[in-house]
Amino acid sequence: MKATVSWAGGASFVGRSESGHNIVMDGAADSGGRNLGARPMEMVLIGMGGCTAFDVVHILRKGRHDVTDCIAHIDAERADTDPKVFTRIHVHFVVSGKDLRPEVVERAVKLSAEKYCSASIMLGKTAVITHDFEIVGDA
Repeated sequence: MKATVSWAGGASFVGRSESGHNIVMDGAADSGGRNLGARPMEMVLIGMGGCTAFDVVHILRKGRHDVTDCIAHIDAERADTDPKVFTRIHVHFVVSGKDLRPEVVERAVKLSAEKYCSASIMLGKTAVITHDFEIVGDA
C-alpha cells in the first residue's frame, strides 16, 4: 500500500491514496491551520471507525443477516504530552436491520475488534479500546 501527502501551504496537506482518492487535512488555527480539512489524528480515528464498521457489516452480511445500516460513534482521549497518542477509544455501534439478534451483532463486533480490524488492533497497542452496540429494528 502506498500514499502520497503533499504540502498545500500553511498547515494544510493533501493526501492521495494509491486508489486515487484525495483527502484534505489541515491543522488547528493555533498551529497555522485554516480549518480546510480534518486534522491528521481525526483521520486516524475516522479510518479506524471505517475499518471496524466495514468488518461488522461484512460479517453480518456474510452470515446472511439483514443489516441495513451501521453507524460507529467514536469517542477518544489522547495523552496530554507528546507524542499525544490515543489512550482510550470507545466505539458505540448503532446497527439497523430486520430481526437482528444481539448475540449475532455482539459476535460481529468482537470478531472485528479481536481478529479483523487492523486499525483497531494497531491502535490497541497504545489505547484501551472498548465497544458496545445497540440494534435498531427496521419496520
